[in-house]
Amino acid sequence: MSETAQPIARPLEIAIVITPGFMPIDVIGFQTCFGMLRREVNIHFVWKDLNEVIGMPYFPTRATTTFEQCPRNLDILYAGAVPAKYLEDEQTLAFLSDRGSRAGWIAASCAGALLMGAAGLLRGYRATTNFHSLDQLAYYGALRTRGNVVEDRNRITAGPATGSTEIGLRLLQVFCGDEVAKLTELNLEYAPTPLFGVGTPELAGPELTRRALTQAAPLLREYDEVGRRAAARLGIEVPAN
Repeated sequence: MSETAQPIARPLEIAIVITPGFMPIDVIGFQTCFGMLRREVNIHFVWKDLNEVIGMPYFPTRATTTFEQCPRNLDILYAGAVPAKYLEDEQTLAFLSDRGSRAGWIAASCAGALLMGAAGLLRGYRATTNFHSLDQLAYYGALRTRGNVVEDRNRITAGPATGSTEIGLRLLQVFCGDEVAKLTELNLEYAPTPLFGVGTPELAGPELTRRALTQAAPLLREYDEVGRRAAARLGIEVPAN
């Protein structure tokens, strides 16, 4: 798809939600794409307070903006993976629901899609997440769709790691046009060449995929339990697999 951006007369307002235990790999690519812009853009790392936040694996940082301080009208509301407990955190969900109701785009990488779903922002939209959790999108009324990046109207979701950069490049195309997005892709030298080529279940095969799912099983159970409660809260009937 080819796009020429329409000029806007104000800075872009972008909020990236972080929590204790968030996955930095799911937000850094996206933040880099927009942070490199030579046009004015306001990127807000948003959390309840401005105290130090420890990402996972160990990555100390802090928010720049609290929920209350965050602009009400956002061009992009973005989240990466966060621990399962925040999918039931009332303050976090209230913030997402409020800002998401007006945001130009809702974007999420990895289990960030489950967080957006828990806030009621993916109901009726095609969406994806990491392969471990793809089936759990049904708890939130999303239409689970395989693919590293899935776009449906003004919702865009992706798998982990590279998905963050790919969302960033796509939304750069939307807001700034093809040339800016192309230059950013080149300046980042974004041309993944995986060492083993096993980055999807299809490429990895059943045995390696089984081992990955077994390794992640305790964490997946947490998300599954939260998702079942969310489905009941949201009044969503989850079809049997």
